[in-house]
Amino acid sequence: MVEILAFSGSTRSGSYNKKILALAVQGAKDAGANVTVIDLLDFKLPLYDGDLEDQEGIPKNCTKLKNIFIRHQGILLALPEYNSSFSAVFKNVIDWVSRPTEENSEPLSCFKNKTAALISASIGHRGGARGLIHARSMLENINVTVLPTQVCIANADTAFDDCGVLKEKKSVLSLEMLGEELVHLIKQTHVITPASETTPIDPATMNHPSKLDQKFICDFENEGGITD
Repeated sequence: MVEILAFSGSTRSGSYNKKILALAVQGAKDAGANVTVIDLLDFKLPLYDGDLEDQEGIPKNCTKLKNIFIRHQGILLALPEYNSSFSAVFKNVIDWVSRPTEENSEPLSCFKNKTAALISASIGHRGGARGLIHARSMLENINVTVLPTQVCIANADTAFDDCGVLKEKKSVLSLEMLGEELVHLIKQTHVITPASETTPIDPATMNHPSKLDQKFICDFENEGGITD
């Protein structure tokens, strides 16, 4: 079964990016994937600080998030554009989970052998595309394969009806198709366990990767996560 982790880089309750994420998630589910949707508000983390890590260690929410990342082959990200880049809360999550832990001592281990798809919604006419440029560059530099296709929903403040439904059917289809594309690429590039051999994944009780999972994690050189 293809396992995909999906979340928005926005924590706002009425986030446009959370709305479009649901459409891409549905596309991935229709293509046969099991999708774990999380809200970053449920995994609150302090601003990354090397001294804080040295003094207090890795926060429990960071460990939970890192284990969730490890157990999924794909990542579906809906990222808002903040001042022509991605949000601070998204970057902070990436910075924390990149750190080695006792269970996963290798830096950047939770990003290896991962495939990601990017979408964005913005009230601007570019639909958040500038932020995705930075996100794509960062993810590719930490060993994540990012789909060339991306979907940006412009003028998001008028793109949804009073019920929060995206008005333009073409945009709905594009988001659903991107979710499907992510699943198809993962099937082509990963060793997938049949659905009959898997159990539903609970983000709160995520286990560490099995030896079979580790066997198929490619080994890449990296710069070791965060350095000062």
